[in-house]
Amino acid sequence: MSVIDSIKAPVRQEMELFEQKFRQSMKSSVPLLDKITAYIVKRKGKQLRPLFVFLSASACGGVNESTYRAAALIELLHTATLVHDDVVDDSNLRRGFFSVSALWKNKIAVLVGDYLLSRGLLLSLDNNDFRLLKTVATAVREMSEGELLQIEKARRLDIAEPVYFEIIRQKTASLIASCCACGAASADDSEELQERMRKFGELTGIAFQIKDDLFDYGSSGDIGKPTGIDIKEKKMTLPLIYALNNASRNDKRRMINIVKNHNNEPEKVAEVISFVWKSGGIEYARQRMNQYKDEALALLRTFPESQARTSLEQLVIYTTQREK
Repeated sequence: MSVIDSIKAPVRQEMELFEQKFRQSMKSSVPLLDKITAYIVKRKGKQLRPLFVFLSASACGGVNESTYRAAALIELLHTATLVHDDVVDDSNLRRGFFSVSALWKNKIAVLVGDYLLSRGLLLSLDNNDFRLLKTVATAVREMSEGELLQIEKARRLDIAEPVYFEIIRQKTASLIASCCACGAASADDSEELQERMRKFGELTGIAFQIKDDLFDYGSSGDIGKPTGIDIKEKKMTLPLIYALNNASRNDKRRMINIVKNHNNEPEKVAEVISFVWKSGGIEYARQRMNQYKDEALALLRTFPESQARTSLEQLVIYTTQREK
């Protein structure tokens, strides 16, 4: 049994039923649309977002019909943003498979994203799930703001650590926070409980994104195989920000010049990666990641003991120890 399968155990039946309900929520009267949505569903990832929803609901009182709608709403809106992202990024692949835009071209991909967005909105409105809709709509707004802030900062490469944390809070953590808040809201009316669960999701999401940043630099045993993708895309991640903040003026100028003007030259990218390792950027990022992980776990332990809480604890640890 995989780690994720073990974590899913308390809500396995609910997750299986969700699969059926989610497929149904994507149905349309247009054969082409059904063909594309079937392709999307077949190539889904680990289903971490619905898992956060169901475990949060279970930890806060129990899963009900509202929980299934909350999970479906988040998946529909998140899938819409991914389809649109692939158009914006001109990306041909998504999780190792051809993207919708690569197979059906940009115009159709944008329309499919719009359709998924509208399905999510209508699912909530038809069931008067206004609190869920507000939570998820806020997350989508923050994701857009975070993406635009990152693009703006990538042009000038002048990002400071507080700005970096604001970007990842918006871009990544806001969605996981909304999963946890919606799960709690579906199970209990307490605003204090929902806010506590939302904050737990936010802390977990920040730790999750720092872990993603670290993948770009390889590991101590795998230092020869880093990806350098973030550097090629001029993304200022935490290990690099720390290294630049603690570098001499000449080293800082040289590294910024490479990121800005030589980011497609493997030897130059390798030089930046080596610089980050030697400057202690990797170790610093790991420390900050573990700090957020510990805060998330401490907050989670304010909830009553349950199988769902144990699985959420394991999920937090998984996000910071995963290999990809």
